[in-house]
Amino acid sequence: MSAGLQPEDLPHYSVEDYVQWSGDWELIHGIPYAMSPAPTKLHQKLTLAIGNQLLSESAECPDCEVLLETDWVIRADTLLRPDVAVVCGDDNPRHIAKTPDIVCEVLSPSTARRDEGLKLREYEEAGVRYYVLIDPEQLMARVFQHSGKGFQGPAECTREHFRFEKSRCPLSLDFDALFRPFR
Repeated sequence: MSAGLQPEDLPHYSVEDYVQWSGDWELIHGIPYAMSPAPTKLHQKLTLAIGNQLLSESAECPDCEVLLETDWVIRADTLLRPDVAVVCGDDNPRHIAKTPDIVCEVLSPSTARRDEGLKLREYEEAGVRYYVLIDPEQLMARVFQHSGKGFQGPAECTREHFRFEKSRCPLSLDFDALFRPFR
């Protein structure tokens, strides 16, 4: 008989449970993950700059929304809160209910492992078309593109103008302009 903790010994929570909690959490496969304390100023500035660029570009696409720090209910036991998400045709007023075309996460030391591993797999499985990981220390982005069979890449961007060609709206990010104020 094994003496270690078994998966069936762990509680399994749902989004219904999540809405009762105080504090900042994400829920992945029924397991709660505490979100880190308030992001650094650099993290916030990059998140806002990404959101502003995408919002400006999406003006011609009224069906798409650029959302910051908005809950995305993926399934009954999984809820994530991407730093930036571009969602098209989602009329749910409370949270993201459709798979975003684009998700951007700005890495921080306390969340990088989860963003680069567990959340990458969740976004891939859910069919996010583009997953952008921003490294604020290196001033570099890695862009993963979904091929229909999984994520391809990543394309590494520091000064490039990246076009999200498979997005429902013609959007792009100018990484040179994004990172310039922080060089």
